[in-house]
Amino acid sequence: MISLLNTLAEAPAPQGPQSIIGNPMFMMVIMIVLFYFLLIRPQQRQRKEQAARIAALKTGDKVITTAGLHGIVHSVKDTTVVIKVAEGTNLEFDKAAVASVAKKD
Repeated sequence: MISLLNTLAEAPAPQGPQSIIGNPMFMMVIMIVLFYFLLIRPQQRQRKEQAARIAALKTGDKVITTAGLHGIVHSVKDTTVVIKVAEGTNLEFDKAAVASVAKKD
């Protein structure tokens, strides 16, 4: 009698049809889609905008570097940019170091 009760207690309860929301694979797909739209896509857009800004650098543009240095573009080379920070002081930076650009007035 006790073994029969134990067998009945261990038997899985009959389950009805599961909804698609309860499916773990569906939840993983939803999380991947959310990560794409909340993290990956905005970063790609920011990278494209930054690359366009750097490609459009011209002499006389006011810039701020990633180090926080403010200056005016003195000359633009293939991979670097020379920034004038004070009278007679020109510093050469990699183009990727330019954080923001304000066009000349």
